[in-house]
Order: sequence, then structure tokens, then C-alpha cells
Amino acid sequence: MSDDSRIRIVIADDQELVRAGFTMVINSQPDMQVVGQASNGDEAIRLAEQLTPDIVLMDVRMPGMDGITATEHITRMATEGRPIRVIILTTFDLDEYVMAAIHAGASGFLLKDTEPETLLRSIRTVYQGNAIIAPTATKRLIEKMLEPDFHISVTAPPQPSGYTDPELEPLTEREREVLVEIAHGLSNQEIADKLFISLPTVKTHVAHILQKINARDRVQAVVFAYENHLVQ
Repeated sequence: MSDDSRIRIVIADDQELVRAGFTMVINSQPDMQVVGQASNGDEAIRLAEQLTPDIVLMDVRMPGMDGITATEHITRMATEGRPIRVIILTTFDLDEYVMAAIHAGASGFLLKDTEPETLLRSIRTVYQGNAIIAPTATKRLIEKMLEPDFHISVTAPPQPSGYTDPELEPLTEREREVLVEIAHGLSNQEIADKLFISLPTVKTHVAHILQKINARDRVQAVVFAYENHLVQ
């Protein structure tokens, strides 16, 4: 496989051993290549501008510019209309910041100790324009969102209690059902099996849902579902 056809990846993490470990796993794949490494957000932005990668694996807490601010800058970049997508890496000591990074444009997040196979599968998923949420991340994130004093402290203001997005109304009953299952972390195939509908039908529903609620991807759809109390 030529270099031009590989998924180009930049890794941003202040721990050299973490960067080295991810690099070894990623470069073992014929369809992926780590093209740069950064130890903070400033370096990540500079490398994104210079190298125009497809994916940036972004740590949250780094010296200097943090991963959230860097994510917001990087997701605004595009080369010939193609966005640079960001996957947040977290140890979950900063759940609220992970939420803020999603609002800043991240395409999902993974645990730093995720299995290599999951990491590689997630990179390919995001590269194809989808989003990913680690199952354990979903559980922890939901718990955080349900706390009475929860708020997003960096890029998005908290919603008032009982808030319902005015764009929720156009969803059909079936679309609401699909959205709930998305929020539960089910894949399209799992949703199809549970609701006894075909996979193409699920994909159509998902596309309509994202369009109606102005969500960029499944990650934002999950946040939307919990903010609007569709899932308890």
C-alpha cells in the first residue's frame, strides 16, 4: 500500500512512552502511518497545519495548550474540504473536559489503556466519517452528566434543568427509539436486531436523526439524547 493511501495520524500526548506505544501499534498496520508526534496542544496544531493528517489522537491534559483548545482549532482545519478528525484519549480524571472536547468538534474518545484492536478499529471508523465512544467511556460520561451539579466548563454553557431542544419535536417515534439505542452505545447492526428492522433502514434513520438535531455525528447525538432526557 502506498503512503498516499494510508490513514495519516498525528499523536498528541505529553508522555513519550504513550506516544511510542501507540506509534508501534499503528505503524504495524499496512493502511496506517504515524506522521508526527506532539507533546502539547501548540505542537499538535502546528503539526496539523504542516502535515494535514487524517486523524489526531489527542490527550486532554498537557502542558501549555491543553487538548481541548487544540481540538477546537484543529477541527476547523480542512484540506480540499476534508476535515482533520480528532479522537480524544482520556484516563477519565477530566470527564467534563472530555465533554467540552466533544462540543469542540472531537469525533469521539477512547481510554488510553484501550486494546490495540479497538484502537485500530476506532481509527478506521472515524476515518470513514463516523464517530466512536468507548463503552466504558459512555457509562462514565453518563454518570457524570446525571450529577446535579454537572456542567460543561470550557466550551459550552450548561443547559437549564428540564431543557428540551426545540429541534427534538420533528423526530418520529421510530427515530426517537433509534436515538435512544444510539445513546445506549449500540451499533447500527445491534439496533437493527433489537428493533427488528433492516440495517439499511437503521442507517436511514440515523442520517435523518443527525440532520434533524443538527448533530455532526453519533457522539453529539448521544450528548443530545441525555441533555434532552430521552435516556435516564
